[in-house]
This record gives sequence, structure tokens and C-alpha cells, in this order.
Amino acid sequence: MKVEILYFAGCPNHEALHGRLCELMAEAGVDTPIELRAIESVEHAQRERFLGSPTLRVDGEDADPLARERTDFGLKCRLYLTPEGLRGTVPDELLRTALRRRS
Repeated sequence: MKVEILYFAGCPNHEALHGRLCELMAEAGVDTPIELRAIESVEHAQRERFLGSPTLRVDGEDADPLARERTDFGLKCRLYLTPEGLRGTVPDELLRTALRRRS
């Protein structure tokens, strides 16, 4: 399993995502390194199909299944819809589902 967090420099949310992801991976018994990948330009964002920071990919697939339909790539903060409203980190349920899907 390959786990990646894509982000841009200065993003305040990728570190929180990294910490929470480590916790959830330990709970799920997933022992694989997390690769941190900095996106450094708009062109890089386009090539990587980067929807904003932070983005979690497991085995190359975005944790958010709705991401497949999106084309708004670029250097920006990414927001995730949760029952509590918009958040700057991937919701736990999406994290758990992505890890289960690939384990």
C-alpha cells in the first residue's frame, strides 16, 4: 500500500492530517510509511491533478471518491464537506474507508 499526503508549502492543515492519519493507520494495523509530497507550482498541480492542500491518496487514488469528477486543480486550500460543515482536513470516515479499500 502506498499512502501519500500532497500539500503546498505553508498549508496549515497537512500536519494535522498527517498526525490523525498516523493514529488511524495504527488503529487499523496498517504499517506503511506516509510519503509527504510538496506541490510547488500551478503546473505541478495540473500534472498531479492536485485538488488542493491537503490531499490524501492511497495507492494513487484520492481518499474522496467525489474527486474523480473534479478538474479544478491548483495551488489552494482544500475543504472537505462534513456533517459539521466544511473542514480543512480529510474527515476520519474518508480516511478509514480509503485504508480499508486498499488493505
